[in-house]
Amino acid sequence: MTSRQNTQTMKPATAAKKLGVYLEATPPEFQEGVVSRSELDALQSDPPEWLVELRRNGPHPRPVVAAKLGVSISGLARGGITEPLTTEQIDALKKELPEWLSQERATQAEVRKEGARIKEKNRAKQQAERGGRDR
Repeated sequence: MTSRQNTQTMKPATAAKKLGVYLEATPPEFQEGVVSRSELDALQSDPPEWLVELRRNGPHPRPVVAAKLGVSISGLARGGITEPLTTEQIDALKKELPEWLSQERATQAEVRKEGARIKEKNRAKQQAERGGRDR
């Protein structure tokens, strides 16, 4: 008896998220269909021109905008950024460096610092527990 492999497919929104692009900026044929795992792999390994252009110039989805600005998605919302931005708009914000962006970057740095501290504390605790059992 042979097992038959079903082709995994995903909605265009899921594929766009995995590709790091804004769904509404993708071509209609991408938005209206389903994307198989092999099609997604092909898009990632050999992106068509529309995908290269979207990744380069946008508009970018909020997670990408947040990463490019060095803030959280919540920080974008607090700064009043609720729509996708182009690379040009992101670069302008970086150059302008409004007060909210500076504050959100500082907040994000503190969150990362605290996360690293907790991770180190947990690692040390695990090592201490292992050391106690080995004796």
